[in-house]
Amino acid sequence: MRRTKVTVVGAGNVGASCAQRIAERDYADVVLVDIVEGLPQGKALDMNQSGPVVGYEPNLIGTNTYEDTSGSDIFIITSGLARQPGMSRDDLLQKNKQIVTGVAREVADRSPDAILIVVTNPLDAMCHVASDATKFPRQRVVGMAGILDSARFRTFLSWELGVSAKDVNGFVLGGHGDTMVPCVSYTTVAGVPVEQRISADRLEEIVQRTRDGGAEIVKLLEKGSAYYAPSAAVAEMVDAIVLDQKRILPCAALCQGEYGIEGLFVGVPIRLGAEGIEEIVEIELNAREREELGKSADTVRELVGTLAEI
Repeated sequence: MRRTKVTVVGAGNVGASCAQRIAERDYADVVLVDIVEGLPQGKALDMNQSGPVVGYEPNLIGTNTYEDTSGSDIFIITSGLARQPGMSRDDLLQKNKQIVTGVAREVADRSPDAILIVVTNPLDAMCHVASDATKFPRQRVVGMAGILDSARFRTFLSWELGVSAKDVNGFVLGGHGDTMVPCVSYTTVAGVPVEQRISADRLEEIVQRTRDGGAEIVKLLEKGSAYYAPSAAVAEMVDAIVLDQKRILPCAALCQGEYGIEGLFVGVPIRLGAEGIEEIVEIELNAREREELGKSADTVRELVGTLAEI
């Protein structure tokens, strides 16, 4: 029986961590691609040598080309630039648009049946770039953001209440950025609405910390950004696809009328399984959440409009 083949593009912190987490699950062969000579080869060799200790088969390949990626079942795009001092948002958009377009074309040429997971920022805009370049159906292009943002939200809530994070359920919708929408009305602690456990003012502070979650880590690190939690979120998506788990997860998906949003990748609950996005799950949001989701979608639309001009 052929093992699943997963390609991770970008051997930086996020990409390498994704490759490691997926390799450790031992259900897939992993190809790690990067343009820097020696980087993916060295990291793949190191991970392979971890296999006998951790207990997985050493089946990782590091490469600077795409030949070894042919026939991949899942492609994960983490490659791209972080915003540098003096770089405008439009500069970052243009550079990452070029990078993601190039990768997506390789995916379409070599793995035309793959499911594509986009991680590169700005996430929602890069999903549009990947979708346009591959021409894949919307079921097979999905962005990782909501799982990460939701994990941050659940972490902060568990600390606030002194309870296990496993008992905190909730999710974050909308664009991956300042306008994300933590859905407080659907957040529970062991089935109890969180609004019964935490005051409205304190909840708002936790919501804001969630929105600032990535920036908080960047500020602490000074050089670099988050990668442990982002890679864990990607691995959860890969699990759902490879194992056909039918998980309901918040991910960036191309909405075609759902939630009143047309033709935009926005974070929404989806059912994720072997076919990719098997359903966009529509839930009844309260008036404030509906308004915030609409504003978040408007921000994504503006970003996509800028993309079309560069």
